[in-house]
Amino acid sequence: MSANPSKFVWYDVMTSDTQAAESFYTQVIGWSAKDAGMPDGGYTIFSAGPTMIGGLMPITPEAAAMGARPCWSGYIGVDDVDAYAERVKAAGGAVHRPPTDIPGVGRFAVVADPHGAVFILFKGNGEPDQTPPAPGTPGTVGWHELHAGDGASAFAFYSGLFGWTKDQAMDMGPMGVYQLFATGGEAVGGMMTKMPEMPVPCWLYYFNVEAIDAAMGRVTKHGGKVLMGPHEVPGGQWILQCLDPQGAMFAMVAPKR
Repeated sequence: MSANPSKFVWYDVMTSDTQAAESFYTQVIGWSAKDAGMPDGGYTIFSAGPTMIGGLMPITPEAAAMGARPCWSGYIGVDDVDAYAERVKAAGGAVHRPPTDIPGVGRFAVVADPHGAVFILFKGNGEPDQTPPAPGTPGTVGWHELHAGDGASAFAFYSGLFGWTKDQAMDMGPMGVYQLFATGGEAVGGMMTKMPEMPVPCWLYYFNVEAIDAAMGRVTKHGGKVLMGPHEVPGGQWILQCLDPQGAMFAMVAPKR
């Protein structure tokens, strides 16, 4: 295991209609989209200004046959994908796709925590060649939220695997404890035991936008659905949880209403 905590390094959405999803996210979040130029095609890069944020790809027939639905996934950077995949299994998690090379890019594995929340292990072929944008930059990822099968045991799993540490913990009454976590600096996300209305344990990613009401208007205008919010959270920010037109869940966070 690396001496430094592992961090989220990439995000992508797997969808049933790539053209429609590209149109939706470029208009709602404000990303630009560009074909990645992969040998087999089928992967689009989303960028916020000069900064590459994530990607878009179709659900493969194999994944569809296994019941895959449109969803966002987060990639966690590690120094040895094969070793971490084994550690995930040893800690009670699952490996859905064994370590695989992406020619010219890196190596990845699709895994899940012990309650089934999916994430991706990733090691790139080289160091990132882009300067990280300032926190809160529109179009970047502002928060990572785990709706866990069990919040306490989930934190033990991720902290043991990746070296993440506890930040503040907020008692939300009937909703339980919301545990903030850090990956080597300020808090980057939170974990909680999922509510009954959340179908399965999952990670939810919050994209930074300038103002939440305007973003909500774009979601509904372009065929998305608002699940929760706008809602003010500690620190004075506003959040919104949504579904895109194909059914992938995502969220947004803004410094003003």
